[in-house]
Amino acid sequence: MPRQIESGVAESAKSSAAELSGAAKDNVLGKSRDELRAAMKEIGEPAYRGAQLYHALYAERRFDFASMSNLPAALRERLAQRFRIGMPEVSRRFHSSDGSVRYLLALDARGEEFSSESPARVEAVFMPWAGRQTVCISTQAGCAVECRFCLTAQLGLVRNLTAGEILAQVLLALEENREALAPRTNVVLMGQGEPLLNYEPVMAALRVMLDPNGMRLGPRHVTLSTSGIVPGIERLGREKVRPRLAISLNASTDEERDAIMPINRKYPLDALLAACREYPLGPREYLTFEYVLLGGFNDSTEDARRVARLLAGMRVKVNLIPWNPGELPYRPPTAESTEEFRQALDAKGVPAFVRYSRGLDVNAACGQLSLSERGSLVPAIASSSGPSAAPSATTSA
Repeated sequence: MPRQIESGVAESAKSSAAELSGAAKDNVLGKSRDELRAAMKEIGEPAYRGAQLYHALYAERRFDFASMSNLPAALRERLAQRFRIGMPEVSRRFHSSDGSVRYLLALDARGEEFSSESPARVEAVFMPWAGRQTVCISTQAGCAVECRFCLTAQLGLVRNLTAGEILAQVLLALEENREALAPRTNVVLMGQGEPLLNYEPVMAALRVMLDPNGMRLGPRHVTLSTSGIVPGIERLGREKVRPRLAISLNASTDEERDAIMPINRKYPLDALLAACREYPLGPREYLTFEYVLLGGFNDSTEDARRVARLLAGMRVKVNLIPWNPGELPYRPPTAESTEEFRQALDAKGVPAFVRYSRGLDVNAACGQLSLSERGSLVPAIASSSGPSAAPSATTSA
């Protein structure tokens, strides 16, 4: 474990029993620049110290106050007495043969919102690739959407994550791999949970990620994936600063989608696609539709033609994701049916790309996140991790 993370986790652990004037230490991780400025004013410090703390946390990835060299030593000591930096504990790391790392994280449960009797666990995945790395993060512990082909759905919903818990997954993965980082970082909100059912904390975290004074990620490099929560899509479209949007489609008819995605009964295809057509796009922006191919269920060329009709007239691309084997009653598509599906979309003018998931051998792939303490549920598929396979933009639930 890198020294800086180890120090931060140790400091966080020490603060678990510490109290200030009868109240638990306030967690600064997840707070915005304005919130940190206000916190500094409350303790009699100049507001600009809050901006310096914000920079140390998110731009420099300093997880213990003692290492924040942009703050005076006396203030660092004072901050450590009054505040804490609530980083998660890494319960286990699972290293894939393709270089990906699945993190099983025990969340800091000392805040006032949640009981510490049953601390939640989530997963995040770090995926290196030529010239970039992608961090796939969770927004809820478990998930309530109940997609039938996804192992995360078997967990049910434990609770929502805070903004700090969402940000911590990115910060930890980047810091642990600091020495090997490529120039570009992508973040995908495609781990456990439905981001648009935890809207406020998700947006608070995203504003820090996309802030040029915070984590400094470009909007084009952060993607939020939704199962199709129509009110959330409409709300996201009104945000001034927002990530790219990806929609899990996975079927070409309501009947098909009802069978594998119960959320479709509340927001059927007509309502979902109407919201997508109204979604405001920038000049170079497009909507991504994710389509998990289930062998013999939704992978026919007629399905592809129906998908093309559903998406007609929209600025879109489609990511085709062959289902990753697991303990569920489905099977992957054949290589032939996958290519025929892609070609059928292409023939109708719909850009489509096959995305093979990373980390398949350590249960880090799309639909496999289930808090597993084991290695792979099934043998890795060689063709999925070969040199010609692109990394999946949807490497999770």
